[in-house]
Amino acid sequence: MNRINQILFHPKYQYALEQNGVWERERKFCRHGIEHFLDVARLAYIYNLEQGLDIDKDLIYAAALLHDIGRYQQYELEIPHEKASANLADEILPECSFSEEEQAQIREAILGHRNKEGRENSGSKLDSLLYRADKMSRNCFACAAREACKWPEHKMNMEICD
Repeated sequence: MNRINQILFHPKYQYALEQNGVWERERKFCRHGIEHFLDVARLAYIYNLEQGLDIDKDLIYAAALLHDIGRYQQYELEIPHEKASANLADEILPECSFSEEEQAQIREAILGHRNKEGRENSGSKLDSLLYRADKMSRNCFACAAREACKWPEHKMNMEICD
């Protein structure tokens, strides 16, 4: 997990994580901080093991740690957060010993993590894992702010499922 810790402690990552917290300080639901990123990473890794996909753990964790890291730029600069996150990944990953091929896979997964259409058949297992884990990471059934949530009710996780 050396490369993952390089991401975690990278100055640009730390700055972005802090800015996400600043922008979402008053947000009552679904914050985009390290807890969410690790929930997504752990779920994606579990799905990877259960499905026998054999995706490298570092790729899963890198994609999960970076998938929403540019959220503050969506608030601040109105850049869609998946694009901002992919751009930050482009700056961080080369300095954390990820190959160009690994960087491309992570970038593709980050850019597609909000769009279900095409995820199932995109050809990228990492893509599909990140999408699914991101959506399943939200415990809507236990959220005190559920009534204020912008997610349509049919998308909410109203029970524990696999």
